[in-house]
Amino acid sequence: MDVLLSIIFAFGAMIFWGVGDFFIQRTTRAIGNIEALAWIGIIGSIGITPFILEELPSAFTTSNLIFLATLGLIVFLATIFNFEALKKGKLSVIDVVLTLELPITIILSVLFFSEIVSMLQAIMILFTLTGIIIISTKEFSIKKHILEKGVYIALIAALLTGAVNFMTATGAKMISPLLAIWFPWIIMTILCVIIISYRKGFNTFSINFKKHKRIIIYTGIFDTTAWLFYAYAVQDHAISIITAIAGGYPAIALLMGLWFNKETINWHQYLGATMALTASFVLATTL
Repeated sequence: MDVLLSIIFAFGAMIFWGVGDFFIQRTTRAIGNIEALAWIGIIGSIGITPFILEELPSAFTTSNLIFLATLGLIVFLATIFNFEALKKGKLSVIDVVLTLELPITIILSVLFFSEIVSMLQAIMILFTLTGIIIISTKEFSIKKHILEKGVYIALIAALLTGAVNFMTATGAKMISPLLAIWFPWIIMTILCVIIISYRKGFNTFSINFKKHKRIIIYTGIFDTTAWLFYAYAVQDHAISIITAIAGGYPAIALLMGLWFNKETINWHQYLGATMALTASFVLATTL
């Protein structure tokens, strides 16, 4: 794939992830984590299905099946932690903490794909990490509970999401971008449906959809499209740099959280966000 097209897809992933997180926060607060995740899986799976029929047999070789099923399980766990962090914390803070997934993905790509990280890239990764620490801290004093609400959960989510980014990129390269999204989405949806059937039953599930249909559909479309953009962007290019470009998605979510949710953050958190996001954009120029 042409470099310019990959960059466009990467920025598309950035925009759709940012907007998607805005809707995810509202959806999880309205219907809960598992139901929100189930609807994302259902909407994404149905939307992608017509396009994967010819590729579907390749998913059922032993190695590909094990890989994609494992990815589906990790996607499920990562998303549950991600949604819980977004539900409990400020969108403007949590989304920047979640950018920890960027250096984690880069480290995995260096270790397993032998991708080369330049000195400039290494410095920008350090700036990203520093910015994340600053944005996630309410005040600079040695007290209990100095971290914003939801930050601990977001850190776990970031670790798992870094693994998801890497495995999705690997699946896109080795199998297919569409299958790398569709198959894990199916696994994720099945797990959610099983949990919902034991917890509430499908009557509540259906009622909640009718009550919050518009925001649920927006959430499913934006989140699935973001992952598709990402999978296609990394198919033929370095995972580390493409992820760095897409990793700027907190810039979108930050603005939406401040403008639409009327969230407030301290001046040093603005500084941390600026450091982290500027570093992500500088990394993007090195592709």
